[in-house]
Amino acid sequence: MPSSPCGPGCIESIDEVGTGRVIGRLLGVAGLLISFPMVNLVTPQSKREAVQRGYARTLLSCLGMELRVVDRRIDPNGRGVVGEGNTAPAVYGEPGTGVMVVVGHIGWTDIVALAAVQPLGFVARADMVDWPVLGKLATLMRVIPIEREKLRALPGVVAQIGARLTAGDRIAVFPEGTTWCGRAYGSMRPALFQAAVDTDTPVQPVRLRYLDRHGVQCTVPGFVGEDTFASSARRVLRSRGMVAEVVLEAVQQPGTDRRDLARRCEAAVRGTELSRHGLRDATVWIEAGNTRVQDPSIAADTPEVRRPQRRLRPMLRGRGRRVDAVGG
Repeated sequence: MPSSPCGPGCIESIDEVGTGRVIGRLLGVAGLLISFPMVNLVTPQSKREAVQRGYARTLLSCLGMELRVVDRRIDPNGRGVVGEGNTAPAVYGEPGTGVMVVVGHIGWTDIVALAAVQPLGFVARADMVDWPVLGKLATLMRVIPIEREKLRALPGVVAQIGARLTAGDRIAVFPEGTTWCGRAYGSMRPALFQAAVDTDTPVQPVRLRYLDRHGVQCTVPGFVGEDTFASSARRVLRSRGMVAEVVLEAVQQPGTDRRDLARRCEAAVRGTELSRHGLRDATVWIEAGNTRVQDPSIAADTPEVRRPQRRLRPMLRGRGRRVDAVGG
């Protein structure tokens, strides 16, 4: 399984609200989740996207966060901040146009922040549908479940993503394979990018950060270490003045090489930012269930090589000894 070194030591506290405000936020979240299915059902198809975006933004507000969207596709210097009257509302793509949205993964609030820009589907951990609060929302958003410990199921997930992109859906993926604290990050694994290559779908890199009320990057939403949904939600609901900043970087064309596409998107999302924990060891082994395998996507700079299968020569008759294995 992909893993990160982030843990409780990465989470730094910020200003908090009182118990009364936390209860008010919880009631607001509950009201939104109860009313959304019915409102979405009775809303005409042509207006559902606007309603869904409005619900996502209100939910983000109930979590104690403001939304800031920066569209670098329009202004490379990042001066065009949506919501301050400088630009039209930013979107990942026109309705009916397939787009793969690629973003680093910090925590469960990422889904709400991204949907507040424009409704989209997600590739998310399979057990999310069983979570309180977010489970129902994940089902309504037609989340594509992925069980990362089942490596053999990965091609099927890639095929599902490809089918949804071909149908004109916007799908967000988290190629790091796990969550990080926000000040540290991992490598973007190329496997899921194959769906964009197969369907010739443009990829929208997104830089997502959470800032405190003073504009300093904070790690409160990080879902890391031994965090449970309850402990993470409690920390988020108690926070004061957080801002979810969504930066839309230049769109990347898929090309023909998923590894090259992954590198380009990672460069777009990270820029010159340095990870708190430094670079990961390129030779690290990962655990996948009971099988020990080496992550094939880490050595991104080396070409893919198909090696011959290891074969054993038969026992030499009359000798009683075995010749060394050949190949591999």
